[in-house]
Amino acid sequence: MMNPEDEQAVEVIRRTAENPASSISDYVLGRPLPTADEANQTIGKVTGLAIFASDALSSSAYAIDEILIVLIIAGTGALSLSLPIAFVIIALLAILTFSYEQTIHAYPSGGGSYIVSRDNLGETPALIAVASLLVDYILTVAVSISSGVAQITSAFPELYSWRVPIALALVAFMTLVNLRGVKEAGRAFAIPTYFFLGMTLVTICVGFFRYFTGALGTVPPESVAIAHTGETLQALSLFLILRAFSGGCTALTGVEAISNGIMAFKEPRSRNAGTTLIWMSAVLGFNLFGLTFLARQTHVLPSHFETGFSQIGRVLYGAGSPFYLVLLGATTLILIMAANTSYAGFPRLAALVASDTFLPRQLAFRGSRLAFSNGILALAGMAAILIVIFGAQTTALIPLYAIGVYLAFTLSQAGMTIRWIRCGRLKPGEEIPSHGVPLRYDPKWKIKMFVNGLGALATAIVVLVFAVTKFREGAWIVLLLMPFLVFVFFGIHRHYSSVAESLSLEKYGEPPPYNMRHRVIVPISGVHQGTLAALRYARLLSDDVTAVHISTEPEDTERVQQKWAKWGRGTRLVVVDSPYRLFLEPLLKYIQEILANRQSSETITIVVPHFVPSHKAHNALHMQTAELLRRELLETPGVVITEVPYQIL
Repeated sequence: MMNPEDEQAVEVIRRTAENPASSISDYVLGRPLPTADEANQTIGKVTGLAIFASDALSSSAYAIDEILIVLIIAGTGALSLSLPIAFVIIALLAILTFSYEQTIHAYPSGGGSYIVSRDNLGETPALIAVASLLVDYILTVAVSISSGVAQITSAFPELYSWRVPIALALVAFMTLVNLRGVKEAGRAFAIPTYFFLGMTLVTICVGFFRYFTGALGTVPPESVAIAHTGETLQALSLFLILRAFSGGCTALTGVEAISNGIMAFKEPRSRNAGTTLIWMSAVLGFNLFGLTFLARQTHVLPSHFETGFSQIGRVLYGAGSPFYLVLLGATTLILIMAANTSYAGFPRLAALVASDTFLPRQLAFRGSRLAFSNGILALAGMAAILIVIFGAQTTALIPLYAIGVYLAFTLSQAGMTIRWIRCGRLKPGEEIPSHGVPLRYDPKWKIKMFVNGLGALATAIVVLVFAVTKFREGAWIVLLLMPFLVFVFFGIHRHYSSVAESLSLEKYGEPPPYNMRHRVIVPISGVHQGTLAALRYARLLSDDVTAVHISTEPEDTERVQQKWAKWGRGTRLVVVDSPYRLFLEPLLKYIQEILANRQSSETITIVVPHFVPSHKAHNALHMQTAELLRRELLETPGVVITEVPYQIL
């Protein structure tokens, strides 16, 4: 091979493809980005908080409702337990924050629970973590969008019957923005996120000011359609309190996202990701405490039709007032933006697992904007299905939510605990390779082991609480789904491993010589320009060419033979009579006879004429026998299939 630039003999010539032509998608998604621009698509701490923390920050808007809607079963007196439950959840948040801050610095390439579990616990626990997180990411989109729609219908009850179409439209919008790339999504969603944080801070400050000045009002009971009205009250039991606690724990579901998406941050990645995690946890803890306190003092009542956040806004600003509507608008935006955490985390995690051949490799494909487009579309599709099935009802989706992510929390923290134990057994100066930072002796390994061990124990307890308290409400679906997904992951991995082994060159030996016998078969239904085009191509491949005609009608066969005598140019023609008017079966049997008698060094190629009409709609007017034949022969081993298209202009 000659290089056209300097006419020197080379084995490999490198060329750079031209820039892609402009298309309509460029106006929707933006111009395509070259791979070299990947470094410019990273984000800083401020944008990272908007992208990866929006789920956790927004959870405080509906975590209160999930606590109260359980406690009300025991009567309004039980609602006072909401604040102690919030304190326990905040303590759990602190444990998780310290634990994941250590994970971020130990595994600076990201991957979160999957990488940590694979490195320290093994393949199966790692895949359980993946199944848990992927399910959680899908549910995060469905829950966040549904909760955002609930805020809209709280302000405009007449839209309640339109909640599913509104939710699906919001999913489509989020998908479109994320297909434009991580940086573009960060820019688009930073303003709504910080607008919500500002409005929440103002609301909490106004509420506390009125509380300490004695001017804080309460929610009129007659203005709220209280949940579980008319049902028999239950005794306040430990089981009921644990149910309320498990509902409130949904506030912490976004803590994992930053550790999964470390590679999206600018250098120094670990430091920026760790700082963002601490910012997020501090704001989340403050919001959870402030809003739960105000909900208790204003006597917020749980309802399926109006959120607790809306009731607090009514007490502070007045129903229908501009500030009340702005508060609900900000809350709606952040709940919708919360889905962006999944859009950032799901495609990256899926791509990482796909690169290890446990998911379809298409999920590792990056689109024109350097985003994992197939992962984004898969996430949107599955979330949309859940929204339709559950009618965009947040309370119906919550029982499925969070159990998966807390199981991933547990596996991640258990893996980190094992990592620190391994570090403690090393001698100073000794080093062992790892998927993250190499294992070295760490003088603080006992403290770090205690932090991660405490995190593993705490989240394991939460998983148990979820499994028991939410089992009847739908948690059983997730408990069955995760083992099934792990089974699917292993099935995909076995397939790819089998294909790789079949295609491997390690034991291939010496390749066959190029001077083998080459037999070419050309199936024909008639003699026309398309047939002759296929025949000309077949003669370029080999001198050993046989045309095969399946005779279903004697008159047609007579005409084929007459034309072949004139246009066949001496190429032999085999006519197979088919008295029962079958076409594919006699042809396939003829080919099988050729295969049965072929020599070991013989190659057989089937050259199939393929009719292509000028308009696709015209395909319905033709038999497209060549297409049927191609599909049948594609399954026949030992045969090479070549299509020769002939177009009618």
